[in-house]
Amino acid sequence: MELCHAYGLPHSQFTGAGDGRWTALDRAKAMAYLTHHRSVCETCGTRAAEWDESRGGDRFAYVAEPYRCVGCEVIEMEREHIPDGPDARGLKIGLKPREAS
Repeated sequence: MELCHAYGLPHSQFTGAGDGRWTALDRAKAMAYLTHHRSVCETCGTRAAEWDESRGGDRFAYVAEPYRCVGCEVIEMEREHIPDGPDARGLKIGLKPREAS
């Protein structure tokens, strides 16, 4: 459904069963996907219901586990070289592949 959402395709067309017209089932799947997608926390990727015992969840459903993203580490290291002030406004740091030598 993520690809269908990204490309605006009905699910039936994506699976090769449809002709490109949105069926009632395609619309229901798209709405269910959107509802689920909006319920996921942008930061941790969980949903509130997973933690809420009154909704069948568990307050200790997950265990926090540190991990390192080397790409984020490199970005943060570069950020340390950017001075504060007007010159830093709107400045973004991205990653690009290193050129082969």
